[in-house]
Amino acid sequence: MWLISTVSWKWTKHGLIYFHSYTMGLLQISLALGIFCASSVVGFGVDPALRINLFDELTLGQGFDGVTQVQGFHGESRAFHFQGSSREVKAPAELSKQMVHKLRGKSEFTVLVTVKQEHLNSGVILSIHHSEQRFLELESSGQRSEVRLHYRTKGQQAHTEVFPYSLADDQWHKVSVAISASHVILHVDCNRIYERVVEVPYMNIPEDASVWLGQRNAAHGFFKGVMQDVEIVVMPQGYISQCPDLNRTCPTCNDFHGLVQKIMELQDVLAKTSSKLSRAEEKMNGLDGCYCERTCTVKGVVYREDEGWTDGCRNCTCTNGTVQCEAITCPPPQCPATTAPAYVKGSCCMECQPVCLFGGRELVEGDRKAVRDSAGRCLLFECRDRNMHRVVPSEPCPELNCPESEQITLNDRCCKVCRGHDFCSEGHGCVEHSDCVNLEAGDCCVCKDGFRPLREDNAYCEDIDECADGFVECDSKSTCVNLPGWYHCECRDGYHDNGLFSANGESCVDINECKTGRNTCANDTVCFNLDGGYDCRCPHGHNCTGDCIHDNKVKHSGQIWVLDSDRCSVCSCQAGQVMCRRMVCDCDNPNADLFCCPECDPRLSSQCLHQNGLLTYSSGDTWVENCQQCQCLQGQVDCWPLPCPPVDCEFTVVPEGECCPRCVTDPCLADTIRNDITKTCTDEHNISRFSGSSWIKHGTECTLCQCKNGHICCSVDPMCL
Repeated sequence: MWLISTVSWKWTKHGLIYFHSYTMGLLQISLALGIFCASSVVGFGVDPALRINLFDELTLGQGFDGVTQVQGFHGESRAFHFQGSSREVKAPAELSKQMVHKLRGKSEFTVLVTVKQEHLNSGVILSIHHSEQRFLELESSGQRSEVRLHYRTKGQQAHTEVFPYSLADDQWHKVSVAISASHVILHVDCNRIYERVVEVPYMNIPEDASVWLGQRNAAHGFFKGVMQDVEIVVMPQGYISQCPDLNRTCPTCNDFHGLVQKIMELQDVLAKTSSKLSRAEEKMNGLDGCYCERTCTVKGVVYREDEGWTDGCRNCTCTNGTVQCEAITCPPPQCPATTAPAYVKGSCCMECQPVCLFGGRELVEGDRKAVRDSAGRCLLFECRDRNMHRVVPSEPCPELNCPESEQITLNDRCCKVCRGHDFCSEGHGCVEHSDCVNLEAGDCCVCKDGFRPLREDNAYCEDIDECADGFVECDSKSTCVNLPGWYHCECRDGYHDNGLFSANGESCVDINECKTGRNTCANDTVCFNLDGGYDCRCPHGHNCTGDCIHDNKVKHSGQIWVLDSDRCSVCSCQAGQVMCRRMVCDCDNPNADLFCCPECDPRLSSQCLHQNGLLTYSSGDTWVENCQQCQCLQGQVDCWPLPCPPVDCEFTVVPEGECCPRCVTDPCLADTIRNDITKTCTDEHNISRFSGSSWIKHGTECTLCQCKNGHICCSVDPMCL
């Protein structure tokens, strides 16, 4: 039984404390949290109902090509070697349904795995996805030394959390990724490496989602190496089952999120709208089980799989639910007499149009001309079917609210307009990456920043490759990477960004390989950091005859050799000093080491297939796909999130067709808000509501309101009508 009185709350060093209102309710919640915490830290055993062991569930070794059982990190469980790219380690539909059922709706779980990944391999350890929507995917990139966690947020936005760390070193590692609401912790070898605050994962996974192990799908993301103990533990601080000596905290971030959610539910009870909201939630949950054909929606039109259409200056096709487009190349028009080339609405290329002769000028089909007769009356004519036809106005000219000196006479209409008239609002032909700009007596199209015209009238524009065209001069410590509408100066090897993210790469600073341990200096040499690299030198006073001692072997002055531990590093002995550098890749050299220089690999076996299955890339090629930058290296595709410029604002939105957020002042238009529960809203019942809470507006059935950092945003729920 809940006891309700006046609402009063404040922050203390112990967290959010409520007084008076919901007194008995919060007491019950606190007791429940205490009991939960007590039970969660007693013992290290895991209830089998809370554990998903992928190897046991999939019965690996039975019918899976490219997977063989091998000796693991320990002998207490089976280990499997994943090799090749002609395998399909996918859970059967019924088994996937059972595993997804354990995860659906959960906001606290841990992914555990013990891995030994091949050097430079970039592959997916575990992937749970539906169509192109990745609900939970753990990926390790040896090419960029990153661990990536892919998931979807509550607003159905794809999100990738990147942890700079290399697992692909042919060494055994125990890895755990623990998710507790908006809290993510990465442990490697029982060491806490990263702790992040992120958007809460959306785990309402469809029942027909696919579960893959060691790959994203049948064609991409192949993990190469050995895996053991691949598990998902649906409980708080699941990493304890892998590393029992790690510290535990109570309550967890998910517990606090649960407490806030309970308070929001009590607010709905107080506002007497919880029953209506529950019915709306039931309708929404019912949609999760519906099968939807993979279609593409463009400008309100739904296209089926493999259906093609023309969109402005592009030929497009719906492929696997994704729109794929190619630019149209317009041939020069060859128009016969009495016709002239002109742009037609809905077409990219010029078409031959009939012309009319009027007052010594040629007008094409649809052009209008205003003239005045001897009495001073304005007559409007339009070119149709090679003849000028009189256009009779359907209504008189509107009254203008500007002085006569500010009124403008136009050539294509009889009615005057005021100076500064908004011609763009009357309709314009600026279509793709183009903006309409008002002029003195009309309007024109101007390409957006970062785009150039495909036509003379600027109605259709394409991305400018600032890097290839030489418009950008990146700092010497960075390289230019072209992106849609802009560019990015990416730090070169041996450098990293200092957090300022300057546009021209000036924020790239040297990585101190000596301090970070990212060097190959032997025990008998001393590491000296250099700008963009490092040197291994003989200590002062040790063997200064000109020869060098390296790995207990004598190297003569001037001698060059390749490290035994790293074939991609070349060392030389110079006057008693050992100097080592990363091998420089020269793709014009036919003897280039393809292991160290995969971007130079010309073999067909090293080519990659594009995500749409239609394009083929050579090793070293890069491209942009679904707001990710991808690269092909020796037959492996590795993709990572596009870098976006930082936005310093409270409310952001990602416009359709773009990848990076933009600032907006209206919180109701924003799709990303960092909810601050201290910024409350007062609803129509004078009830205080937390930011992030939602309710049905009083007196309506279908108007859903939401509190966004002190702003109330209401909209009609179309599923309710």
